[in-house]
Amino acid sequence: MANNSGREISPFIAMEVLKAANLREQEGREVFHMEVGQPGTSAPSKVLAAAKDALETQQIGYTDALGIAPLREAIARHYKDFYGVDVPKERVVVTTGSSGGFLLTFLSAFKKGEGVLLAEPGYPAYRNILTSLDLVPVGLPCHAETNFQPTPELIDKVSDPIAGLLVASPSNPTGTMIKHDELAALVDYCAGRGLQFISDEIYHGITYDEPATTALELTEEAIVINSFSKYFSMTGWRLGWMIVPERMVSTIEKLAQNLFISPPALSQYAAVKAFECMDEMEDNVRGYARNRDILLTELPKLGLSRLASADGAFYVYADVREFTNDSVAFCKKMLNETGVAATPGLDFDPHRGTGYVRFSFAGSTATIEQAIERLKSWSGIKKGSR
Repeated sequence: MANNSGREISPFIAMEVLKAANLREQEGREVFHMEVGQPGTSAPSKVLAAAKDALETQQIGYTDALGIAPLREAIARHYKDFYGVDVPKERVVVTTGSSGGFLLTFLSAFKKGEGVLLAEPGYPAYRNILTSLDLVPVGLPCHAETNFQPTPELIDKVSDPIAGLLVASPSNPTGTMIKHDELAALVDYCAGRGLQFISDEIYHGITYDEPATTALELTEEAIVINSFSKYFSMTGWRLGWMIVPERMVSTIEKLAQNLFISPPALSQYAAVKAFECMDEMEDNVRGYARNRDILLTELPKLGLSRLASADGAFYVYADVREFTNDSVAFCKKMLNETGVAATPGLDFDPHRGTGYVRFSFAGSTATIEQAIERLKSWSGIKKGSR
């Protein structure tokens, strides 16, 4: 009998909102995009130049399944330059976006039916990829008291069997971070219980008060997943990377060969230059910081005063329970009546997300300012609107 597990996969609601917003634009109506985590900036200038050069000088064909050597070497150097951590290039795996990294991680680290612990709220694709692979996503409800992040004390309350823990710092959708000592405590907890520790670090570089800690500062046994999509503004290039324990390299290589053949060749040739463009990227982060300041200042004036700390990434996660108990309907109404597109919290938390909304501030400052102006007169967030 065919496996029909794919029919049980939930939609990625952020993409559904984007589709509705795009339809509104096609009708000639104004939209202020705050629904998807896509930088409003272009890929770095040297990346674009390298891509043009590669089209003229390189055969854009298959590469090694783990990625071209110059890119793996550049990623390894990045860890030394950015974090002071020595990472052998042999442990670097270039992937087809971070999504490819999660697929390779889950297939290589876990057996069918095993449970993987995930913070709620959290990135919905974690749950959906795990489910599609006949693995079990185990939700861990996290609250403002722990900055919406897991702690050993919270994990001790979990009764379901688990084989691993996945953390994200900075997190999507909350933007919250796990401090160095707190991350060390989680790494030690997993080591002591034989749990595979997975660290989603795709928003590293986009932080506002202090830099994020990589799990590689604490252990060589973690699987670290990163991407060129966010900090480097290369979403459509579909390129990411993993740092994996030496014991897992061979298994992951075989999986990559069969599932992907290789990551996108053109993107790889171009991305070698990404790490030479840090000044451009830091300018982008300053832009996100301006947008963040606007939202953290203006949203409370509109009545949305219970906000996650937004330590990093480019999201504000807002508690809207004073105005609605249906975040999906709330976001539809907001888009229809103001043109402001945001993502219902139900995308990130299947149990409590009906009372939350995620606003992305990855776009232009003008977009954020105009969105705030539209919301100032919107009845949906006036007292008693529920």
